[in-house]
Order: sequence, then C-alpha cells, then structure tokens
Amino acid sequence: MTDKKNDHNRPKSDATTVVHAGRDPTATHGFINQPSYRGSTVLFPTVKTLKTLNQPYTYGRYGNPTVRGLEDAISELEVGDATLLTASGLQAVTTALLAFVAAGDEILMVDNVYQPTRTFCDNALSALGVTTIYYDPTIGGAIADLITAKTKLIFTESPGSQTMELQDIPAIAKVAKAHDIWLLMDNTWATPIFFKALNFGVDVSIQAATKYFVGHADALLGSITTSARATPLVQRARNLYGVCPGAEETYLGARGLRTLTVRLAHHQASAIDLALWLEARAEVSRVLHPALESHPQHALWQRDFTGSTGLFSIVLKTNSDTALAAMLDDLQYFGMGYSWGGFESLIVPADPRSYRTATTWNGEGQLLRLHVGLEDINDLKADLDAGFARLNAAIS
Repeated sequence: MTDKKNDHNRPKSDATTVVHAGRDPTATHGFINQPSYRGSTVLFPTVKTLKTLNQPYTYGRYGNPTVRGLEDAISELEVGDATLLTASGLQAVTTALLAFVAAGDEILMVDNVYQPTRTFCDNALSALGVTTIYYDPTIGGAIADLITAKTKLIFTESPGSQTMELQDIPAIAKVAKAHDIWLLMDNTWATPIFFKALNFGVDVSIQAATKYFVGHADALLGSITTSARATPLVQRARNLYGVCPGAEETYLGARGLRTLTVRLAHHQASAIDLALWLEARAEVSRVLHPALESHPQHALWQRDFTGSTGLFSIVLKTNSDTALAAMLDDLQYFGMGYSWGGFESLIVPADPRSYRTATTWNGEGQLLRLHVGLEDINDLKADLDAGFARLNAAIS
C-alpha cells in the first residue's frame, strides 16, 4: 500500500492521469513502462537497515516498484489516501470487510450485491460471529432506521451488477458519518473515471480491477482505495492475511490503465446506443441502464455520475428456456461467460429471485446481463437481431 503523491503540479484530467501516473521513466533507464518486478527476497545492505526496515521495499509480499506504481496511479484517480492491490476483485472485497469487523458486529449489506460477496458474508463472516443484514438498494437516508449499536459498516454497490439499481450514496454517507460507522463501496461499474467515491463520503472504494482497469480479459486483480482514517486498518488486514497481487497481473493492470478513458468512452457510447435499440425491440420488456431516462433512478445517475460504462441488463418478455437457448447458443459476437469490462461483448442469463432476501425481484421474463465491448455497434445489433429471430421462431 502506498501513499498518494500530493503533487499539485500534476495534471487534473483523468485522461492525462491514466497515461502518466504511477510511472517514472527516469528511474527505468528511459523506458516508458514500469518493468514487471518478480521476486520474494529483497536484500538489505546493512544489519541496521535490516532491523529498522528503513528502505522502500522489504519483502515481495509487501510490494515492489511495479505494484507501487499502479497503486499510486489508482490512488490519484480515486483521489484517495492510499491504494492496496489484491489478487482479485473478490479478495479486495473480503480484505476490506475483514479490516473493519470483529465477532459480535453487524454490517449492512445492499441486497443487490455481487453474489460472491453475499456468499462470503453468509458463510465466512457468519462463522466469525459477524451478522449481515441486507437492505433495499433504494433505501437512501432511511438506512438510519437499520443502524444499531452493533452496526460497524455499510456496504454499497451502485449500480448492482445484475438488476442495476442505483444507491443514493451522499444520503447514505451522511448517515454513516452521523453514526461514526464505515462506508464501503464496490465501485467497479463506474470506475473512478465516472464516479469518485471518496469525494462522496465513502471511506473505501473497491474495484474488481479484473474488469475495466485490466480491460483485456487476461488477468485477475483487485484494488482497495482508502480515506486517510481507513488506511491503517486496511494496511493491517493486508499484512495479517498475506494479501498480494501477482507480478504479471499487476503489469497487465498498469498496461490496461493507460487506455482506460479511451476504452470507457467507446463502451459508454456503444452501450447507450444498443440499450436504446433494445428498448424498441418487441421481445424486450425492460432495459435496465442508469443513463436511460426510463431507469427508475436516472435522476441519481444524472446528479452523481459523469458517465456510464458497458454493463447493463434487459428483461425479456419470455421465460422460455428453449427460446433462450435458441437465442443465445448461436450468437457470434456476444460470448456467454462471467466477468465483464474486457474488449469483448458478453451476455449471460441471471435469476435474481434466487438470492434476494431484503427485496423481491419481479421480472416479467428472463433477465439478461450484457457487457458491450469494443466491436462495431452495427455488428452487435445484427448479432442480437439474428438471436431474436431464433427466439421468436422457438416460441411460435
């Protein structure tokens, strides 16, 4: 974990920051990319240095120049005090949660949260004596009614990665501050390009860096960016649990970061175009995309976010498994696979009814989650158009 550089002469534009932050060609013989440092052992020049650990790097698990470079860059983008890299997005979530809780604590967890986060809460945290209370993602400031003397933190995810409800983060942050409890957010959908969580009162911003930071579907990585008061607790958790990213994965994350703003602009434009096209389809009951006026929390998106990314969902008018298979099995450009954020378009069916507990999901038909990649938008429309033709043929 590294402290954010307080250099007021650095550029404020995110587009420039992703290109230049976290690298120093003068320290790498003029090469513009930070090399991939691999290793566990770090040598000390003297006994005194070994005993005091008074040098930048002491052991591979605690970081190296490759890791520090990417952590510094992410901290600058997130406007955070420090960033910790992890081996996956889920490890970022679990490490962040474990940093703040102990037996007997309660946490408030948004009901549309990433399912592996829910699994961790219901199994690992439960076994440690931590109680998870799920809440309606649209609760806003009324979350104050759920807080007890045992409440340690509130966990948010906005929008939810399947049903796409947005949360009123400023209202929740106001409540968290009033009760002196921690506020964590999985901010993977928007990234710090479109939503700077710490500027809205969040203490910990979590990224599944596997997604948009890496951007090429070729590495697993996570990041935890902290406010100043949260940094010591997360750093302690990192040390206790031996959390560290791989060297190659970190290098690929840094490489992907350099094109982040360009890729997100394409993802955003294509996803909105496709979402509007899908709204006009007879086969589609609803499109769940925060940037569309039809979204129930569109006003929150307009107020708080500066853009949108490539992930959204649709609800079909049919629940037929046969029709769904006919539509999806022969798609040419939309692959069926988990994760998102890469250059390729993806589509997966989901059933939110299987895990919601604080709220009820009432979908008219099958929910499909789409990630719109970097392909030509007309090719993507033609692919789905052919899929809808197969779906209609299977129904009739």
